[in-house]
Amino acid sequence: MLMEKQSAVLQVKSAVMAKLQGFEFWRDTLKQARFVVAPMVDQSELAWRLLSRRHGAQLCYTPMLHAQVFVRDANYRRENLYNEVCEEDRPLITQFCANDPEVFIKAALLAQDYCDAIDLNLGCPQMIAKRGHYGVFLQDEWELLEKMVRLANEKLSVPITCKIRVFKELEKTVRYAQMLEKAGCQLLTVHGRTKDQKGAMTGIASWEHIKAVRKAVNIPVFANGNIQHLSDVERCIQETGVQGVMSAEGNLHNPALFEGCSPPVWEMAEEYLEVVKQYPPCSLSYVRAHLFKLWHHTLQIHQDLREDLAKVKTLEALADVSKQLRLRCQEEIAKGKEVEEKEGGLPFPHWICQPYVRPPPKEPVANGNSQGSEVKKTVCQKRALEDSDGTADRLSKNKQKKRSRNPKKNFCPEQKPKYIKCEQCGNPKGNKCVFSLCRGCCKKKAYKEVADCPSHGLRFKTKAEKQKAEESERKDESVPETETDSSPPQLLSDACTELQEKPSTLLPL
Repeated sequence: MLMEKQSAVLQVKSAVMAKLQGFEFWRDTLKQARFVVAPMVDQSELAWRLLSRRHGAQLCYTPMLHAQVFVRDANYRRENLYNEVCEEDRPLITQFCANDPEVFIKAALLAQDYCDAIDLNLGCPQMIAKRGHYGVFLQDEWELLEKMVRLANEKLSVPITCKIRVFKELEKTVRYAQMLEKAGCQLLTVHGRTKDQKGAMTGIASWEHIKAVRKAVNIPVFANGNIQHLSDVERCIQETGVQGVMSAEGNLHNPALFEGCSPPVWEMAEEYLEVVKQYPPCSLSYVRAHLFKLWHHTLQIHQDLREDLAKVKTLEALADVSKQLRLRCQEEIAKGKEVEEKEGGLPFPHWICQPYVRPPPKEPVANGNSQGSEVKKTVCQKRALEDSDGTADRLSKNKQKKRSRNPKKNFCPEQKPKYIKCEQCGNPKGNKCVFSLCRGCCKKKAYKEVADCPSHGLRFKTKAEKQKAEESERKDESVPETETDSSPPQLLSDACTELQEKPSTLLPL
């Protein structure tokens, strides 16, 4: 028995030791992938990945998954990974955001059998990542990152990869990449922008930083940033020496980017909708977002259909709006408006798949110039805070939508209900909870102490007492059965004794 356990342990160790690393992993598992679709939250779902693969993409990432939610929520696992298993969708890398080594490893172990590698997101610059303390906001915590990558490299059966953003200092970026490589990272994706380059301040990605990282490490490197056409891909590979190039926004506006062509938008939209029908389920919000990206330039002209696209509630209705857009574009082509549209500033007519270029932020005219300072104010000034009474003309667009759905909606902070926080986690506590906790903490405590909490619908004590009563009833029922079963043999023996005695008295001497 001991020998069998030892052999099983050795087999597991050998399996971990046998996993491919570095360039061998890139060549054999990833098939020397050069054209890569980036991990995009709510956007790189199965249907979009399959569409991209049909048009030249060689490797895809899942959307960024939250490691802690992935560990605790079975539905989240099914909806975001397990239900999206498809033979056509390989090679595939699953990306997680995390800031706890143990939680990250647990999530990765649950996902490793459904993908070819696990990626740690160290590049997300959004505010939600700042609040959750993950993504690019971990890039200064090298000790924590070293531990996370090292544990993943030791415990997972698939390679660990990382996606990072650069520091302003080129040397620090190089040392950062070398630290991750030393910890066990087998492939590194470098987004050539800093933590602050986002939104209107996105700017140009630095290929110099990417080139420096590529020269400094001995693992495959993917470049991310400034990719709008296939020619950008080839130029990036030549200038930086990377093994592959990753595209996010360019891919969203033109899924055929890696084929080097710019098809009519309706062709991509209709093909995508067919894939969605072929591989259900797909969230309606994902489909709507993709259609908004694909039809972006056309929707600037046909504003009425933009409103329709935002309001419809079914997949069929979304397809119908897309069909109307196609018919309008074809009418424009028939009327010969193609030349006029080209003069609007786009390289192609608006009905052709093409990248969206963010307008650069305006700069002040000159230092000390009053006109320049006015320009700077208009560019950098944030939207004014909403009035305390929540008047409609001062509300954000999101709140105006909520107000349209619910006219009685009140956004005044003074009138919002104040919730008492849970003693353990800080979430709002249940008003009638017997433990003065939120539902999650209450459930744990009630289960541990075998107690009830009617306000949260928890009946652990009631169920336990009911089960105990049922067991006692079963025991009581079994006792009479035993007595009735044992009595017949006793009666039979007494009868036999009487029969033996009676004949002796009746027989003649």
